[in-house]
Amino acid sequence: MGDDVGDLIRAQRSAERAEEIALLRRKIDGIVVLIAGPANVALQLGWPEVGYGVVESKVDSGKVTKHPFKRFRTTVGYLGVALLGSHTQRMAYRKAINEQHRQVRSTPDSPVKYNAFNRELQLWVASCIYYGTVDAFTKMHGPLTRDEEAIVLRAGARIGTTLQVPQDMWHRTPEEFWAYWEEGLARVDIDERVGSYLRSLLRMEIVPKPLYRAFGPLHQWLNTGFIPEPVRGQLGLPWDERDQRRHDRLMRVIGALSRPLPHFVRAFPINAMRLNLEIRRRLGRPMV
Repeated sequence: MGDDVGDLIRAQRSAERAEEIALLRRKIDGIVVLIAGPANVALQLGWPEVGYGVVESKVDSGKVTKHPFKRFRTTVGYLGVALLGSHTQRMAYRKAINEQHRQVRSTPDSPVKYNAFNRELQLWVASCIYYGTVDAFTKMHGPLTRDEEAIVLRAGARIGTTLQVPQDMWHRTPEEFWAYWEEGLARVDIDERVGSYLRSLLRMEIVPKPLYRAFGPLHQWLNTGFIPEPVRGQLGLPWDERDQRRHDRLMRVIGALSRPLPHFVRAFPINAMRLNLEIRRRLGRPMV
């Protein structure tokens, strides 16, 4: 009897996972990490404990300001592993990121206390990534149905559990998530030090000067459209109704152009960075 129950549970989980993968493959557009990645970082760092955990971090190998392309590889790879990867891939990444997080703790001189293993902070980070995922799906392909949102939320739990968030801490329903999200936004408090760091990311000042001079203004504008109030206001980013209309229209056009493409094309560079992490795992090389 016990084996029969176990088989039923495994079959149900397998069916649910297949449902998640099918929906994610229809909705994921890799271009989003290029035009909305720093916007999501701004949301995550909106909580002072997360913001100072990043700007004060002594883990030089993971700093985007020193290793922008490496950070892009590991962050985008994490998204691919969390949403589409196997259990083995996710646990390997979790182990690797834990090694870095052990070094991220506040000091007596820090303006706020933080610890990268704080599950409430990691839940906020994972929730920001989930919010950004749903926001991109909506902007590019239209609103999700209630059933679709429930499926994406269920898949989104893997964003948290690939870090340190226990499954039972994840949001159980879309309504529960949105209530949490509004409370989380109300807690955003960006001071000048963190704000300066984020504005630098948005302007692409971390890449060679010719690149950020050429693409920085456009990059900031594209990302600003993915940043909700009050975060946008606290960063002092200009935005009006005309900007919003243009941004919405552009996202709909990009979505319409991407939908007919094969998944492996649409998912680039998420799939490529996920593959990179898998190759590094198999070769025994550092994943982060």
